[in-house]
Amino acid sequence: MTAEAPGPTATTSPRWARKSTLVLATALLALAVFGTTTQTWIEVRLDPTAASNSDLHVQGSKAATAVTALALVALAGGLAASIAGRIARWIIAGLLGLSAAGIILAAATVLSDPLGAAQGSIAAATGISGGQASVATTVFPVLAIVAGALLAVCAVVLPLAGRHWKTRTKYDAAAVKERGSGPVDEIDSWDSLSRGEDPT
Repeated sequence: MTAEAPGPTATTSPRWARKSTLVLATALLALAVFGTTTQTWIEVRLDPTAASNSDLHVQGSKAATAVTALALVALAGGLAASIAGRIARWIIAGLLGLSAAGIILAAATVLSDPLGAAQGSIAAATGISGGQASVATTVFPVLAIVAGALLAVCAVVLPLAGRHWKTRTKYDAAAVKERGSGPVDEIDSWDSLSRGEDPT
């Protein structure tokens, strides 16, 4: 008598598709983007004829204000993906993709026109808008673009990886139990008890 081959429920998820791996990667990348905005993106040497000739250090949160907000959206989306259902994961993946695209676009704009991105800070320091200055970008806008690109990869991978995740909502757990497609775990048992059912 030959042993029965294990079914789909006995297989383990690929490492790249594990929920903990993807959620942690998304959260860390979002935090990395947020962290870059707290650093200097643009070094400004003001025109000597201006009211002040001291150097300015323009943070990413001032040079590209949208990046900070988009990083927080990506962080919230990554954390929400850990408890989301299949349809919600697609929505979250779309939000992550849009956030990543916005981060890349905003950081690339700073790199392409650092003087324009620094004008607000220059005007606040000198009281003169549209003034000329010598500007140079640091490495942090580039790091934001790299992290944004990796967030875009996470957005693409999320719906694919979600196929390997065990259902956690009480509705999905009930559907799995009715189909008999796999055993009910401890969380599903608690959900059954909360509905007044005996999971045994």
